[in-house]
Amino acid sequence: MLARFFIDRPILAWVISIVIVLFGLIAAGLLPIAQYPQITPPTVRVTASYPGANAQVVADTVAAPIEQQVNGVEKMLYMSSQSSNDGSYLLDVTFELGTDLNMAQVLVQNRVAIAQPTLPDVVNAIGVTVKKRSPDILLVVNLYSEDDADTGRPHYDRLYMSNYATIHLLDALARLDGVGDVFTFGGQDYSMRAWLDPNELASRNLSADDVVRVLREQNVQVAAGQIGQPPVPSGQDFQ
Repeated sequence: MLARFFIDRPILAWVISIVIVLFGLIAAGLLPIAQYPQITPPTVRVTASYPGANAQVVADTVAAPIEQQVNGVEKMLYMSSQSSNDGSYLLDVTFELGTDLNMAQVLVQNRVAIAQPTLPDVVNAIGVTVKKRSPDILLVVNLYSEDDADTGRPHYDRLYMSNYATIHLLDALARLDGVGDVFTFGGQDYSMRAWLDPNELASRNLSADDVVRVLREQNVQVAAGQIGQPPVPSGQDFQ
């Protein structure tokens, strides 16, 4: 019956069709269009490290104060945390869809700053970082070294490759638009390790903290300079 109504009135049908097309064209020009629309809730990650502590100690001394302050931050959906036996702590705070990620980071940073005075001194010395990043991995870049024809072993070892990625790749990738954070899997850094004999420490009435304190005192970083540079008198041979 409705079809018969428009068949008998073709001019009215044309007018309605033209009006619908015009409204569609106007709406197409006003509707927001995004090549990559935001379909996942924005996430802010809080990281901290407590060297020498196990997962239970990290949960009690680091996770509890931070989560107590961050809980209930504006437009937060939920949060999840992970405390590991290596002393690391991760907290992912997920916000409502459409929340300004920059503002969310500021809100979380302010809450973390309130909890920082109650954290252990070692944690505050290393630092608590707050970054706007997704816990999902978007891209994986692999580095490899070809084998030497003579020895059959790679030209460069894993330590060299990790150091090369830290110097030449991490900063370049982090500067790309839309990249929240860049990190290495199994990365190694040049360092010095000291193994302590518990019996020798006990015989000298020392602890591991005493050794660490002495190493820090000896590891002094000073600005480089010259001995004998002007305006001192000339004739000094050492530089």
